[in-house]
Amino acid sequence: MGLTLFKSLRLSSPPCVAFIGAGGKTTAMFHLASEFSPPVLVTSTTHLGTWQIPLADHHFVATSPNELSDIKFEGVTLITGPIREDNRTGSLNKGLINWLRAYSIRNNIPLLIEADGAQQKSIKAPRDYEPPIPDFVETVVVVAGLSAIGKLLTEETVYFPELFSKLGNLEPNQNITPESISRVLCHPLGGQKNIPDTAQRIVILNQADTPELQSMAHGMAPSLLAIFDSVIITSLNNRSIFAAHERVSGIILAAGASKRFGQPKQLLDWRGRPFVRAVAQTALEAGLSQVLIITGANAHLVEAAVNDLPVIIKRNDDWQDGQASSIKAGIDESIHSDSYRIGAAVFLLADQPQIGSSVIKALIDYHAAGLDPIIAPLVMMEQRANPVLFDRITFPDLMSLEGDVGGRAIFSRHHVEYMPWHDDRLLLDVDKPEDYQRLIGDDTL
Repeated sequence: MGLTLFKSLRLSSPPCVAFIGAGGKTTAMFHLASEFSPPVLVTSTTHLGTWQIPLADHHFVATSPNELSDIKFEGVTLITGPIREDNRTGSLNKGLINWLRAYSIRNNIPLLIEADGAQQKSIKAPRDYEPPIPDFVETVVVVAGLSAIGKLLTEETVYFPELFSKLGNLEPNQNITPESISRVLCHPLGGQKNIPDTAQRIVILNQADTPELQSMAHGMAPSLLAIFDSVIITSLNNRSIFAAHERVSGIILAAGASKRFGQPKQLLDWRGRPFVRAVAQTALEAGLSQVLIITGANAHLVEAAVNDLPVIIKRNDDWQDGQASSIKAGIDESIHSDSYRIGAAVFLLADQPQIGSSVIKALIDYHAAGLDPIIAPLVMMEQRANPVLFDRITFPDLMSLEGDVGGRAIFSRHHVEYMPWHDDRLLLDVDKPEDYQRLIGDDTL
């Protein structure tokens, strides 16, 4: 199944979502509305053009809850204030907005709110009074139109260009760049303004109508993920959703006692570096949002090999209970180690230093394209291999594991997507001394 906005946004039920920014937020809002089973409530704390009203199945004008109390909502229902002389709808007052939210919760109905204006421009910076986002909103979607890239920073393309220039570190009449758009989106007075502290923060890079713009959008994702929970790349006029980039943890399992090997495998030499350090540096090179190293047996020695790297060390005091305890320690730390949300985790083994960053990057990209529950490399079209990526939908099942079992114990509970990978180095791990000799003696590794 391909990506949908509902799937990409990771919405709860009944969700309350606000759309702000420019370059397709109204289109995004009604696109999302069409993906729900009706009824769906749609409204605005600003103003919609009257030409946008037909995007809804039904439209009601109201200034107080009494005017809506007897209505049976069906389909996609738009509720606005009175039509103004400039052919725009009036906004709803705070009391009516709060009533709609209470009604949506009571009746298990999604509530979608447009909470910004942009006068049909592709990108914007908010004015002093913008955006009016209700404090109860659970998800805020910030939209930016990529069609602005390469155009001049003027009023023709940008809403409030003076502030965009300041926040984006771009002079007026210069060509708009992906970097300037990212700076504005991430700025507290730009794309982050007035977002409730507890709300999920999503950015939609819309109008990615060409391969070139899609490539630029993918390149923008890593810096945006420092602030946003996900970066969705779309061409909504073409009803296309190309990717949903999320933060991905790398979890290195390095807690074992290496009893069969006879000495700590984590500290074996791999081209002048201890195994665990080589794996950690590969994970960092792959661009993972955070790298966790789970230690246990010989913890002090293993930790000393990596303590100067920008990684998180989590000691598993229950390592003797088996691999499941290390998996749970890694997932728990991924969820709680920072204030931001993790979308997936890639598990790496400390006895596979020969695995390069390219397969990790491929797993991350594969996940962004479909948000599949589990993604595993398939080598030679027949053998599944490590590393394996687990979407956060699987985290509760991973946290239920017990004993000396790995993530494959939950393969039967979720769809597994196999990623073809033509590199049999992924199949080799070091269990016995002869495995190590084969590893260091193979010039192709």
